[in-house]
Amino acid sequence: MSRSSFNKNGTILVLSLILTGLCGPVSAASFHYSFAAGPADMGSEHSVIGFFQYHNVAYKETLLDVARNYGLGYNEIALYYPDIDPWVPKTDTRLTIPTRWVLPPTQYEEVVINIPEMRIYFFMKKIGMVKTYPIGLGREGFETPVGACRVVERQTKPTWVPPPSAREQYGSAPVPPGPDNPLGDYWVGLSAEHIGIHGTNRPWGVGREVSRGCIRLYPEHISQFYEEVSVGNRVEIIYEPVKVGIENGLIYLEVHPDIYGQIPDLFQHAETLIKQKGLWEHVEQDEVVRCVEEKNGVPFPVGSVVKGGDS
Repeated sequence: MSRSSFNKNGTILVLSLILTGLCGPVSAASFHYSFAAGPADMGSEHSVIGFFQYHNVAYKETLLDVARNYGLGYNEIALYYPDIDPWVPKTDTRLTIPTRWVLPPTQYEEVVINIPEMRIYFFMKKIGMVKTYPIGLGREGFETPVGACRVVERQTKPTWVPPPSAREQYGSAPVPPGPDNPLGDYWVGLSAEHIGIHGTNRPWGVGREVSRGCIRLYPEHISQFYEEVSVGNRVEIIYEPVKVGIENGLIYLEVHPDIYGQIPDLFQHAETLIKQKGLWEHVEQDEVVRCVEEKNGVPFPVGSVVKGGDS
Protein backbone atom coordinates (compact mmCIF):
# COMPACT_ATOMS: atom_id res chain seq x y z
CA MET A 1 0.00 0.00 0.00
CA SER A 2 1.29 3.44 -0.88
CA ARG A 3 2.03 6.23 1.60
CA SER A 4 -0.61 8.36 -0.15
CA SER A 5 -3.20 5.74 0.79
CA PHE A 6 -2.02 5.93 4.40
CA ASN A 7 -2.33 9.71 4.39
CA LYS A 8 -5.84 9.54 2.95
CA ASN A 9 -6.96 7.22 5.72
CA GLY A 10 -5.33 9.48 8.30
CA THR A 11 -7.26 12.45 6.93
CA ILE A 12 -10.52 10.54 7.17
CA LEU A 13 -9.68 9.68 10.79
CA VAL A 14 -8.99 13.30 11.75
CA LEU A 15 -12.20 14.51 10.08
CA SER A 16 -14.25 11.92 11.91
CA LEU A 17 -12.73 12.97 15.22
CA ILE A 18 -13.51 16.62 14.54
CA LEU A 19 -17.13 15.73 13.81
CA THR A 20 -17.43 13.77 17.05
CA GLY A 21 -16.15 16.70 19.11
CA LEU A 22 -12.94 15.11 20.34
CA CYS A 23 -10.56 17.93 19.44
CA GLY A 24 -8.55 19.77 22.08
CA PRO A 25 -6.22 18.37 24.75
CA VAL A 26 -6.78 14.65 25.28
CA SER A 27 -5.08 14.32 28.65
CA ALA A 28 -8.23 12.85 30.23
CA ALA A 29 -9.97 11.45 27.16
CA SER A 30 -11.30 7.91 27.04
CA PHE A 31 -10.94 5.94 23.82
CA HIS A 32 -12.74 2.90 22.47
CA TYR A 33 -10.55 -0.12 21.78
CA SER A 34 -10.78 -3.79 20.86
CA PHE A 35 -8.22 -6.54 20.49
CA ALA A 36 -8.46 -9.30 17.90
CA ALA A 37 -9.48 -12.69 19.25
CA GLY A 38 -7.06 -14.39 16.86
CA PRO A 39 -5.16 -14.05 13.56
CA ALA A 40 -8.37 -14.35 11.53
CA ASP A 41 -9.82 -11.29 13.27
CA MET A 42 -6.83 -8.97 12.89
CA GLY A 43 -8.61 -6.80 10.36
CA SER A 44 -11.28 -5.83 12.89
CA GLU A 45 -8.85 -4.94 15.69
CA HIS A 46 -8.87 -1.35 16.98
CA SER A 47 -5.67 -0.95 18.98
CA VAL A 48 -4.55 2.53 17.92
CA ILE A 49 -6.05 5.40 19.90
CA GLY A 50 -5.97 9.19 19.89
CA PHE A 51 -5.31 11.60 17.05
CA PHE A 52 -2.85 14.25 15.93
CA GLN A 53 -3.56 17.84 16.94
CA TYR A 54 -2.03 21.19 16.01
CA HIS A 55 -0.70 24.08 18.05
CA ASN A 56 0.96 27.44 17.41
CA VAL A 57 3.70 28.21 19.93
CA ALA A 58 2.80 31.24 22.05
CA TYR A 59 5.21 33.93 23.24
CA LYS A 60 7.51 32.58 25.99
CA GLU A 61 5.87 29.16 25.76
CA THR A 62 8.23 26.18 26.09
CA LEU A 63 7.83 22.72 24.62
CA LEU A 64 7.42 21.47 28.19
CA ASP A 65 4.37 23.74 28.52
CA VAL A 66 2.98 22.44 25.24
CA ALA A 67 3.57 18.83 26.25
CA ARG A 68 1.80 19.20 29.58
CA ASN A 69 -1.13 21.11 28.10
CA TYR A 70 -1.75 18.26 25.66
CA GLY A 71 -1.25 15.41 28.12
CA LEU A 72 2.23 14.46 26.91
CA GLY A 73 5.47 13.82 28.75
CA TYR A 74 8.66 15.71 27.92
CA ASN A 75 10.08 12.67 26.11
CA GLU A 76 7.19 12.56 23.64
CA ILE A 77 7.50 16.15 22.43
CA ALA A 78 11.32 16.05 22.48
CA LEU A 79 11.46 12.87 20.38
CA TYR A 80 9.08 14.31 17.81
CA TYR A 81 10.93 17.63 17.60
CA PRO A 82 14.62 16.83 18.23
CA ASP A 83 15.80 19.95 16.37
CA ILE A 84 13.72 22.47 18.33
CA ASP A 85 15.12 23.97 21.54
CA PRO A 86 12.56 22.87 24.16
CA TRP A 87 13.09 26.00 26.24
CA VAL A 88 12.93 28.66 23.52
CA PRO A 89 10.92 27.42 20.54
CA LYS A 90 10.23 30.12 17.98
CA THR A 91 6.96 31.97 18.59
CA ASP A 92 4.17 31.03 16.16
CA THR A 93 5.87 27.78 15.15
CA ARG A 94 3.17 25.41 13.95
CA LEU A 95 3.46 22.10 15.83
CA THR A 96 1.85 18.76 15.18
CA ILE A 97 0.98 17.31 18.58
CA PRO A 98 1.55 13.52 18.65
CA THR A 99 -1.38 12.55 20.88
CA ARG A 100 -1.77 9.16 19.24
CA TRP A 101 -0.67 5.77 20.56
CA VAL A 102 -0.60 2.06 19.80
CA LEU A 103 -1.92 0.16 22.81
CA PRO A 104 0.65 -1.94 24.67
CA PRO A 105 0.34 -5.71 24.95
CA THR A 106 -1.64 -6.75 28.02
CA GLN A 107 -2.78 -9.96 29.62
CA TYR A 108 -5.34 -8.57 32.05
CA GLU A 109 -6.51 -5.28 30.49
CA GLU A 110 -6.48 -3.39 33.77
CA VAL A 111 -3.38 -1.19 34.39
CA VAL A 112 -0.32 -1.32 32.14
CA ILE A 113 2.88 0.68 32.60
CA ASN A 114 5.21 0.59 29.60
CA ILE A 115 8.68 1.72 30.61
CA PRO A 116 10.28 2.72 27.26
CA GLU A 117 7.36 4.96 26.21
CA MET A 118 6.91 6.34 29.76
CA ARG A 119 3.13 5.88 29.74
CA ILE A 120 0.50 4.27 31.91
CA TYR A 121 -2.73 2.84 30.49
CA PHE A 122 -5.94 2.30 32.43
CA PHE A 123 -8.22 -0.20 30.71
CA MET A 124 -11.95 -0.34 31.35
CA LYS A 125 -12.39 -3.79 29.86
CA LYS A 126 -16.11 -4.17 30.56
CA ILE A 127 -16.99 -1.17 28.41
CA GLY A 128 -14.09 -1.42 25.94
CA MET A 129 -12.56 1.95 26.84
CA VAL A 130 -9.02 3.00 27.77
CA LYS A 131 -7.29 6.10 29.15
CA THR A 132 -3.59 6.93 29.13
CA TYR A 133 -1.28 9.30 30.99
CA PRO A 134 2.42 10.22 30.67
CA ILE A 135 4.71 9.24 33.54
CA GLY A 136 8.17 9.75 34.99
CA LEU A 137 10.25 6.69 35.85
CA GLY A 138 13.33 5.42 37.63
CA ARG A 139 16.71 6.85 36.69
CA GLU A 140 19.99 4.98 36.24
CA GLY A 141 20.69 2.86 39.28
CA PHE A 142 17.03 3.01 40.32
CA GLU A 143 15.38 1.56 37.21
CA THR A 144 11.68 0.86 37.51
CA PRO A 145 11.36 -2.95 37.62
CA VAL A 146 9.17 -5.00 35.31
CA GLY A 147 6.67 -7.49 36.62
CA ALA A 148 3.06 -8.14 37.55
CA CYS A 149 1.61 -6.80 40.79
CA ARG A 150 -1.57 -5.38 42.27
CA VAL A 151 -2.81 -2.14 43.76
CA VAL A 152 -2.75 -2.62 47.53
CA GLU A 153 -3.24 0.90 48.87
CA ARG A 154 -4.79 4.26 48.02
CA GLN A 155 -3.97 7.34 50.09
CA THR A 156 -4.58 11.07 49.81
CA LYS A 157 -2.19 13.64 51.28
CA PRO A 158 0.52 11.03 51.95
CA THR A 159 3.52 11.57 54.20
CA TRP A 160 6.83 10.74 52.55
CA VAL A 161 9.42 8.83 54.55
CA PRO A 162 12.79 9.25 52.77
CA PRO A 163 14.32 5.87 51.92
CA PRO A 164 17.97 5.26 52.83
CA SER A 165 19.07 6.19 49.29
CA ALA A 166 17.53 9.67 49.67
CA ARG A 167 18.54 10.57 53.20
CA GLU A 168 21.81 12.22 52.29
CA GLN A 169 19.84 14.73 50.19
CA TYR A 170 16.61 14.99 52.18
CA GLY A 171 17.48 13.79 55.68
CA SER A 172 15.57 11.09 57.53
CA ALA A 173 12.65 13.11 58.89
CA PRO A 174 9.23 12.30 57.38
CA VAL A 175 7.96 14.95 54.97
CA PRO A 176 4.32 15.90 55.65
CA PRO A 177 1.78 16.71 52.94
CA GLY A 178 2.47 19.99 51.19
CA PRO A 179 4.51 21.59 48.41
CA ASP A 180 7.78 20.00 49.56
CA ASN A 181 6.42 16.46 49.43
CA PRO A 182 7.68 14.65 46.28
CA LEU A 183 4.70 12.27 46.36
CA GLY A 184 2.27 15.08 45.66
CA ASP A 185 -1.31 14.70 46.90
CA TYR A 186 -2.01 11.08 45.96
CA TRP A 187 -0.34 7.72 46.53
CA VAL A 188 -1.32 4.41 44.91
CA GLY A 189 0.72 1.66 46.56
CA LEU A 190 1.64 -1.53 44.72
CA SER A 191 2.41 -5.02 45.93
CA ALA A 192 5.81 -4.72 44.23
CA GLU A 193 8.40 -3.84 46.88
CA HIS A 194 9.21 -0.13 47.29
CA ILE A 195 7.20 0.86 44.17
CA GLY A 196 4.15 3.06 43.92
CA ILE A 197 2.27 5.39 41.59
CA HIS A 198 2.00 8.96 42.82
CA GLY A 199 1.88 12.65 41.98
CA THR A 200 4.82 15.01 42.07
CA ASN A 201 5.89 18.46 43.17
CA ARG A 202 8.18 18.62 40.13
CA PRO A 203 6.00 18.24 37.03
CA TRP A 204 8.99 18.72 34.70
CA GLY A 205 10.03 15.18 35.66
CA VAL A 206 7.11 13.59 33.78
CA GLY A 207 8.50 12.03 30.61
CA ARG A 208 11.96 11.68 32.16
CA GLU A 209 13.98 9.11 34.09
CA VAL A 210 14.23 10.96 37.40
CA SER A 211 12.72 8.88 40.22
CA ARG A 212 14.06 6.19 42.53
CA GLY A 213 11.88 3.62 40.78
CA CYS A 214 8.38 4.93 41.43
CA ILE A 215 5.96 6.08 38.75
CA ARG A 216 5.13 9.82 38.73
CA LEU A 217 2.14 11.51 37.11
CA TYR A 218 1.29 15.16 36.60
CA PRO A 219 -0.78 16.49 39.54
CA GLU A 220 -3.82 16.92 37.28
CA HIS A 221 -3.51 13.33 36.09
CA ILE A 222 -2.87 11.50 39.36
CA SER A 223 -6.05 13.06 40.79
CA GLN A 224 -8.01 11.40 37.97
CA PHE A 225 -6.14 8.10 38.03
CA TYR A 226 -6.58 7.87 41.80
CA GLU A 227 -10.36 7.96 41.38
CA GLU A 228 -10.30 5.41 38.57
CA VAL A 229 -8.10 2.72 40.08
CA SER A 230 -9.18 0.34 42.85
CA VAL A 231 -7.40 -1.78 45.41
CA GLY A 232 -6.95 -5.20 43.84
CA ASN A 233 -6.48 -3.96 40.27
CA ARG A 234 -3.80 -5.88 38.42
CA VAL A 235 -0.80 -3.84 37.28
CA GLU A 236 1.52 -5.01 34.52
CA ILE A 237 4.87 -3.18 34.34
CA ILE A 238 6.36 -4.10 30.96
CA TYR A 239 9.37 -3.18 28.88
CA GLU A 240 8.26 -2.87 25.26
CA PRO A 241 9.86 -0.24 23.01
CA VAL A 242 8.09 -1.61 19.92
CA LYS A 243 4.31 -1.82 19.62
CA VAL A 244 2.22 -3.16 16.73
CA GLY A 245 -1.38 -2.09 16.33
CA ILE A 246 -4.21 -2.11 13.81
CA GLU A 247 -6.84 0.46 12.98
CA ASN A 248 -9.26 0.43 10.05
CA GLY A 249 -7.31 -2.41 8.51
CA LEU A 250 -3.98 -0.53 8.60
CA ILE A 251 -1.00 -1.94 10.46
CA TYR A 252 0.79 0.61 12.65
CA LEU A 253 4.24 0.42 14.17
CA GLU A 254 5.34 2.60 17.10
CA VAL A 255 8.99 2.52 18.17
CA HIS A 256 10.60 4.13 21.21
CA PRO A 257 14.22 4.40 22.32
CA ASP A 258 15.51 1.46 24.33
CA ILE A 259 16.04 3.66 27.40
CA TYR A 260 17.38 0.92 29.70
CA GLY A 261 19.42 -0.84 26.99
CA GLN A 262 17.46 -4.10 27.12
CA ILE A 263 16.98 -4.85 23.39
CA PRO A 264 20.17 -5.67 21.42
CA ASP A 265 18.56 -5.36 17.96
CA LEU A 266 15.40 -3.26 17.67
CA PHE A 267 14.73 -4.21 14.05
CA GLN A 268 14.96 -7.91 14.79
CA HIS A 269 12.72 -7.36 17.80
CA ALA A 270 10.16 -5.51 15.65
CA GLU A 271 10.27 -8.25 13.02
CA THR A 272 9.66 -10.90 15.68
CA LEU A 273 6.64 -9.07 17.09
CA ILE A 274 5.12 -8.53 13.65
CA LYS A 275 5.64 -12.19 12.76
CA GLN A 276 4.06 -13.30 16.05
CA LYS A 277 0.91 -11.47 14.96
CA GLY A 278 1.07 -13.14 11.55
CA LEU A 279 1.47 -9.79 9.80
CA TRP A 280 4.98 -9.89 8.34
CA GLU A 281 3.72 -10.63 4.82
CA HIS A 282 1.40 -7.61 5.06
CA VAL A 283 3.98 -4.92 5.91
CA GLU A 284 6.40 -2.90 3.82
CA GLN A 285 9.82 -3.73 5.25
CA ASP A 286 11.31 -0.39 4.22
CA GLU A 287 8.72 1.37 6.37
CA VAL A 288 9.52 -0.91 9.30
CA VAL A 289 13.20 -0.01 8.94
CA ARG A 290 12.29 3.69 8.81
CA CYS A 291 10.25 3.49 12.01
CA VAL A 292 13.00 1.64 13.85
CA GLU A 293 15.64 4.13 12.73
CA GLU A 294 13.56 7.17 13.72
CA LYS A 295 12.33 5.82 17.08
CA ASN A 296 10.13 8.90 17.50
CA GLY A 297 7.41 7.20 19.53
CA VAL A 298 4.63 7.94 17.05
CA PRO A 299 2.45 5.30 15.32
CA PHE A 300 3.11 5.07 11.60
CA PRO A 301 1.30 2.84 9.08
CA VAL A 302 3.56 0.16 7.64
CA GLY A 303 1.05 -2.10 5.87
CA SER A 304 -2.54 -3.25 5.71
CA VAL A 305 -4.76 -6.24 6.34
CA VAL A 306 -8.18 -7.04 4.96
CA LYS A 307 -10.93 -6.97 7.57
CA GLY A 308 -12.01 -10.38 8.71
CA GLY A 309 -8.70 -11.93 7.67
CA ASP A 310 -9.72 -12.47 4.04
CA SER A 311 -6.91 -12.64 1.52
